[in-house]
Formats: sequence, C-alpha cells, structure tokens
Amino acid sequence: MSKSPDASRRSERSRRAILDAALALVGEVGYNKLTIEAIAARAGVGKQTIYRWWPSKAAVLLDASLALSGEAAEEGEWTFPDTGDLAADLKTVLRATVDQFLDERYEAPTRALTAAGATDPELGAQFTGQLLEPQLALYEVRLRTAVDGGLLPADTDLRLLVEMLVGPLTYRWLLRTAPLTHAHTDALVDAVLRGVGYVTTRPAAAGT
Repeated sequence: MSKSPDASRRSERSRRAILDAALALVGEVGYNKLTIEAIAARAGVGKQTIYRWWPSKAAVLLDASLALSGEAAEEGEWTFPDTGDLAADLKTVLRATVDQFLDERYEAPTRALTAAGATDPELGAQFTGQLLEPQLALYEVRLRTAVDGGLLPADTDLRLLVEMLVGPLTYRWLLRTAPLTHAHTDALVDAVLRGVGYVTTRPAAAGT
C-alpha cells in the first residue's frame, strides 16, 4: 500500500522555492520589475499559491530576507563576540556587515526592501521590526556589558551609540558615496569610541 503524499512537506518545498525565486529574481531584474507572476513561474507554482501565503511581492521578499538572515545566524555568520575588547568586537561585526552588504545574496533584497519601506510605512515597520531591530539589539547587549564593566560612561545612550556606529556605514552603502572597506569600519569604530569616552582598561575597584 503506497503512502499518501505529505502535504506539509510539499507545502514547505513550494514555500522554499518561492522564497528562493524571489531572492534570485530581485537580483536579476530589480525590485520594480519583480512580479508575482515571475516569482510563480520561477518557483514552478501557481500564482494563487503565492497569494494564499503573501499579499504582495514585498511581503514575499521580506520573508525571503528573514529566511536568509536566519540561515546566516545558524551558520554563525551573524554573531556578536565578547572577547573583552569592545573595539575589536565592534570591528569584527562591522567588517562582517561590510562583507554582507557586498554579498550579492543580500545586497539586492536589502536595497529593495529599504526602498519599498520608505514609501510603504507598514512594510517599513515590518522590515525594521523583524529584520533590523534584532540585529541592533545585539549591539546594545554588547555595549551594555562595556558600560557595566566601567569601560563606557554610565550615562551612555546605547541606542544613539549604535546609530553612530551603523548609520555612517549604511549611508555609505545606500548612497554609494565611497567604497565600503574594512579600513573604513575600523576607523569608524575608533572615532566613535574615542568620542564617547571609551577606556581600554577596566577601572580598578574601589579600595584596591
């Protein structure tokens, strides 16, 4: 007696094919020319299958980017080290961010979602909340450790400090004002930490 097809596995294969198709196509044709019809054809599914799960091409692309980000996290591509040297840890992460910005797997979908989110407040909020905020929160956790250890002033505005680190890099990437390099991110980290009063030696405990 033959076993009946596993509908859940079939659905997951279709979903994965749709997400992969969206990522591939946005890199090939750009966001403006990306269509649900093209995604369906590339994935080998009917258009209505996509609309059953997502309301728009932007929603498909957001889920595809979230899946890609999740895979990167599982592979250890997005981790925040804590070696005890804050400057070195920030440089490691920002260098990895440069590498990701320059990786064709990430660049086209991230640019597309950034542009679409600028004109679609709901999509922008989802993009920020689901994709960006979890990454920015990792910065804050690491910076809080430095504050607690006395390496940063107790009144440091952690979110502002994160924006000072990530903002210039994102600006350079979005507007292509200059090449993205590891040397640039290293200089950025040094300048920002110097400006906020970072000390490289843990203060001695009172009474010692």
